[in-house]
Amino acid sequence: ALPDAYGDLGLSPEHFTRHIAYDIGAAALTEALAAHFEAPALLTTYSRLLIDPNRGGDDPTLVMRISDRALIPGNAQIDEAEVERRKQTYWQPYRDAIRTATQTMRASGTVPALISIHSFTPIWRGTQRPWQAAVLWDCDDRLAKPVLQGLRAHGVTTGDNEPYDGALRGDTMFDHGTLPGLPHILIEIRQDLIADAAGVARWSVILAEVLRPVLAAPATHMIEHYESRTARRKKG
Repeated sequence: ALPDAYGDLGLSPEHFTRHIAYDIGAAALTEALAAHFEAPALLTTYSRLLIDPNRGGDDPTLVMRISDRALIPGNAQIDEAEVERRKQTYWQPYRDAIRTATQTMRASGTVPALISIHSFTPIWRGTQRPWQAAVLWDCDDRLAKPVLQGLRAHGVTTGDNEPYDGALRGDTMFDHGTLPGLPHILIEIRQDLIADAAGVARWSVILAEVLRPVLAAPATHMIEHYESRTARRKKG
């Protein structure tokens, strides 16, 4: 979806069924997992073609001009003022909602674990991706290590910081997990595996079975600060 004022950003309807417009299956999977754990779920409202709420506020790809070889006409010529307008109207409220939710839980005496759910396209630039799932993380392995082990024990071909690296300064997990010291993880599922209700149901069960013992561990719900790998790269 896009706000009415932005129309279709100059794109044809089929572009909005592709991975460039949204993480296919991720919303349904998030809602299913929230039901499994009776946990709050925060989801964005509009297509990431408008602005990508997961990326850092100074990321040059925050508003994509070209995505997977598709030119986005409504983004191609926008200026910094328009980027800032979108940040304040559509990016910041998502970040504020996460901060409010985590601070409210901490104030009640519970240290929350953040689990960010995404999905990745099966084919990228003509190359088939071999992974069924991926675990992305930076420096805090409290969730990443046991979840990786759990998924692989279920026979899931799982990428460890593949096909993306979880150390990304300014992204959602960095700002709301790494900096405040909350346990966190970003899980990606290949889109063809969760493109329908049956796939979502299957993967929600797998992830719930893997996550349940991890989230039950007392060490999961503690504040711990680790140095981000992005900081180490700068020092190097």
